[in-house]
Amino acid sequence: MAGLFLTSVLDSSIIPLPVPGTTDLFLLWLVSHNGNPWLLASIAIAGSLVGGYSSWNIGKKGGEAALQRWVPARILKRIVGWVKMHPILAVFLPAIMPPPIPLSPFILAAGALGVARRPFLLAFGASRILRYSFVAWLAVKYGRHMVRIWAGTLEKWETPLLWIFAVVVVSGIVLGFMKLRGQARLAAAV
Repeated sequence: MAGLFLTSVLDSSIIPLPVPGTTDLFLLWLVSHNGNPWLLASIAIAGSLVGGYSSWNIGKKGGEAALQRWVPARILKRIVGWVKMHPILAVFLPAIMPPPIPLSPFILAAGALGVARRPFLLAFGASRILRYSFVAWLAVKYGRHMVRIWAGTLEKWETPLLWIFAVVVVSGIVLGFMKLRGQARLAAAV
């Protein structure tokens, strides 16, 4: 259960998991192997809210500079336009849509462009409740057959995405240590 929570936190953060739909597949697998669908869907929803809120908060604190840093330039203008014109839909739709619809750029843009916390959490939470409840229902209704179908579509991407994930994790750890060392040096100099 802790693994599902952590996976859903990461999946909704600005550094999402490299395999699209990992939280969905994990939830499908756990429920289809006699897991409690209500409990597991709630855990996935809670983790996703934590990850999504942290990304929204990064966008809020970082403003447009955060968007330029984290959102690819080729989609930045369209995402900013969408969030400005339809702030609630720009949060709700990407959060309910299956991969490969990107989620993180929309969440960051919502924070950076001033979508208030409460409407953001309501839209994001409602979409995640619908999505993960549907995934849990699929697991209850179709069981392990649904897991095989879902896993089969991801199988061809498994190895390259696993390597990308490993590189991202190692890079994040190295950058974190470098940042801590820089802060320690700065504190020592003062």
